Amino acid sequence: MEIKPKIEEYILAHTQREDDILKELDRQTNLKILRPRMLSGHLQGEILKMISYMIKPQNILEIGTFTGYSAICLAKGLGEDGKLFTIDINDEIADFAKSFFDKVSMKDKIFFYIGDALKIIPKIDENFDLVFIDADKREYLDYYNLIFDKVNKGGFIIADNVLWDGKVVEKVNKNDKQTLGLLKFNDFIQNDDRVENVMFPIRDGLMVIRKK
Repeated sequence: MEIKPKIEEYILAHTQREDDILKELDRQTNLKILRPRMLSGHLQGEILKMISYMIKPQNILEIGTFTGYSAICLAKGLGEDGKLFTIDINDEIADFAKSFFDKVSMKDKIFFYIGDALKIIPKIDENFDLVFIDADKREYLDYYNLIFDKVNKGGFIIADNVLWDGKVVEKVNKNDKQTLGLLKFNDFIQNDDRVENVMFPIRDGLMVIRKK
């Protein structure tokens, strides 16, 4: 959701400063990559990092790497022997993301997969304390159902873009599969008695889900 520019400036001025690698990643994404708006960015990145610090996950799964900003933020909260598995279908930007993973101190903890997440996830023989979903909106519920049994009891799932520029409260065209996918996902989570959930109006909406 859009925040007034002055309010956004104030928020960022009172948020942990973006480190140099993430600042360069943001800059290079905007210069070289199509649809740079998909990048998590400073505020959301710091929120994801803080959540990861609070949970202290042993294993994290990220569905939707893009250029790697959110993966780096999440990886900062990993336990000593922790691992982050991140998946993206776009092989054209894989080298770009990997070049930034190679620059961070957690690089040996990040395992990067290229391909269809629905096919790759079953091959990852791990359980997760934290899952971040930020990929094809049409498949959010498929991702959720696929990873649910891999999430430890008390673990968390975070889904991005759940407000989708406000389209979730507008009349939806039947051909708008992305918005329909998010509506289906949001309604399913709200009625899933296996979890607790809260939706935050941060950027394009974050749904935080805790497995009971």
